[in-house]
Formats: sequence, C-alpha cells, structure tokens
Amino acid sequence: MRFGENKKIHAEQRGHRGEALAALLLRLKGHRILGQRVKTRAGEIDLVSLPPFGPVCFVEVKARTIGRDAAEAVAPAQRTRIARAASLYLASRPGLAKRGARFDIIAVPMGQKIGISRHFKDVWRAED
Repeated sequence: MRFGENKKIHAEQRGHRGEALAALLLRLKGHRILGQRVKTRAGEIDLVSLPPFGPVCFVEVKARTIGRDAAEAVAPAQRTRIARAASLYLASRPGLAKRGARFDIIAVPMGQKIGISRHFKDVWRAED
C-alpha cells in the first residue's frame, strides 16, 4: 500500500467515526436519523435527520481539531452541491418535503484533544 492510499483510508475512517458521533449527538437531541452517507446524482449527504419539530436536517459533518471553524470549512461550491442533493432527496419523498429543509454542520473534535461536538443549526440557505 502506498503512502497516499494509507492517508486516504485514514481520512475515511476518521470520517466514519465523526459521522457516527454526530448521529449519536442528533439522537440524543431527539432526532430520527433518516440516512447516513446518502448518495444522490448531485452528491453525498453525510447525515439526514428529522427533529421532533421543524424541517428535515441535512447535516455536513466536519472532523476538526479544536479551534478550527467548521462553518468556514464548507465552501460555497460544497454548499451548492449539498443543497442540490437535498432537493433530489426531498423530491423523491413528498411527505418529508412538506416539512422543508435546513442545512446544519456538526463539528466533531478529532486529534489529540478530546472535546465536545458542536451543532451549528441553519448555517446556510439553499438559495445562498
């Protein structure tokens, strides 16, 4: 295995751990997880959840060391891709589409320091 392949595998494992922690955080807040790593023609959505009240949440999970701003880590092009993927997801589920959509980010601390995951709600709009 080459060095680059090893680095990619490590990043993927870190992503899986971060998504599992984010899903747990959402469940503790009363959300029902509708999907993890949801694939659409427009791209992948890390988590889709349904809170007890309000819109369907499309969540981007960012594994970051402490001090890194997770909201800034989601570039405008990535926001557009996630919004398109969310639109396709809801188009095939009219019952959920009635609830609307919200785009959240969960920052999961990774690395040497243990920290608390942070949930940033309604970070951007699909029109942005």
